[in-house]
Amino acid sequence: MYPPPHAYAPVPAPAPRPPRRWWQHPALIITALVLLPPVGIALAWTSQWERTQKILATVLSGIWFLIPLLSDPPKEAEGKGKAQTTAAASASPTPSTSPSPSPAQTAAPTPSAEPLMPSAVGWPYAQAEKTVEELIDGELKALSAYADVALPADHGTWLVCFQDIAAGTGLAPQSAAPAVHLVAPGTNCPAAPGTDLRPKPAAPTTAPTTAPAPDEDETGGSGGGGGNVSYKNCTAVKAAGAAPIRRGDPGYARHLDRDGDGVGCES
Repeated sequence: MYPPPHAYAPVPAPAPRPPRRWWQHPALIITALVLLPPVGIALAWTSQWERTQKILATVLSGIWFLIPLLSDPPKEAEGKGKAQTTAAASASPTPSTSPSPSPAQTAAPTPSAEPLMPSAVGWPYAQAEKTVEELIDGELKALSAYADVALPADHGTWLVCFQDIAAGTGLAPQSAAPAVHLVAPGTNCPAAPGTDLRPKPAAPTTAPTTAPAPDEDETGGSGGGGGNVSYKNCTAVKAAGAAPIRRGDPGYARHLDRDGDGVGCES
């Protein structure tokens, strides 16, 4: 027998879905799942997807999010392992293959660089003395650049015109002490060391047989006596034993006293 039609309960109609909001759009949710997995997962669970779709989207987005995080530790561990291996290799003693030096090589001292002579031309003597004597054990010798100019005791401000040892030459301990030739400040350097500042005139080739009587200006006044005595040059004065000759002495003349101080043939 068939049941009466009224024996079955009526099937209720499905409930209508709520309207979809803008953040529940599938394209937006998928983009968020790829670029920002945590945000995409949250949007997926607020969407109108089926539960199975939500679970699948959560799993795939979580794996995508964890791949970069899970790939770094192995690299760091590998780097640490290499660092530890390198440190252990450097700490372990390595046998040296180079031959040991012989006793003669061990005892040989290392040669030191030889000091070089500086270029002191144009320097005040005080500066040249300080610089050179810091390089040598001895003293810097000072000489007058002019033969007829005496070097005073205080010649620190005199300027260097020449140096016996050329610049750049090694100052070996056994070499001779270096010397410099000086001129007074404001005086020009000579062409060569030992030149006279006031050159003497050339001596005449022939001497007169009879010397003229010296006048008062040439002999430096009367009172010298021996008016017929005359000397050709200082060599003759020294040969006669009359050097130095002074104004008023027999034979004194102006050509014997170049600086005009009244004393001729001083040296």
